[in-house]
Amino acid sequence: MALNNVEKNLSLSGLDAASPAAQFRKWYAEAKANESISMPETCTLSTSELPSGRVSSRIVYMKELDTNDGFVLISNFGTSRKGSDLASNPHAALVFHWPALQRQVRVEGVTERLSKEQNQADFDVRARDGQMTAWASRQSQPLQPSAKDGDDGLAQLRGWLAETEKRFDGQDKVPVPEFWGGLRIVPTRVEFWEGRKDRLHDRFVYEKDGGKGWKINRLSP
Repeated sequence: MALNNVEKNLSLSGLDAASPAAQFRKWYAEAKANESISMPETCTLSTSELPSGRVSSRIVYMKELDTNDGFVLISNFGTSRKGSDLASNPHAALVFHWPALQRQVRVEGVTERLSKEQNQADFDVRARDGQMTAWASRQSQPLQPSAKDGDDGLAQLRGWLAETEKRFDGQDKVPVPEFWGGLRIVPTRVEFWEGRKDRLHDRFVYEKDGGKGWKINRLSP
């Protein structure tokens, strides 16, 4: 990560002591305001399957940091790798990386699904083609090639989409699929990293103190 000529000197006294969510909101607002960062909501979601312990990661988009300080994202949880991982192990981690600001945020927590009512509300505001692909795609499942023109399986996916469009043709309100919806990550540990020219990079971690509060420590880089 390249470091610019601005020495920022992040300190414990400069952090929001109330909660990591409050501190994240400050950094996220600054990332959104930075013209060099096109999609500040982009993050890496890591999950692991038990009992094997195998870890998988993928790039996702944070929908919001909600009023309950949960990190919310939307996905398919019926057939996806993340869905099967979370069914065996509800713990997950997120990483936000904003190189232009020399900042990184790591979030660890326990996941919970949003209610069907919340999912339907989110689904209702999606574009029609987004609703159709959500229904049609059996995420992460292998597609079967056909014998036509060297098809590698894309024809099957297009066929599913055509079937879905026919199914909901003339229907203004499309119901949300049972397998689709929001996932909230309730944080238990959040680390804020900021680069320094002297390489003594600033790292501060918020951890639950056993009650409703948070304990903050500086970590060695």
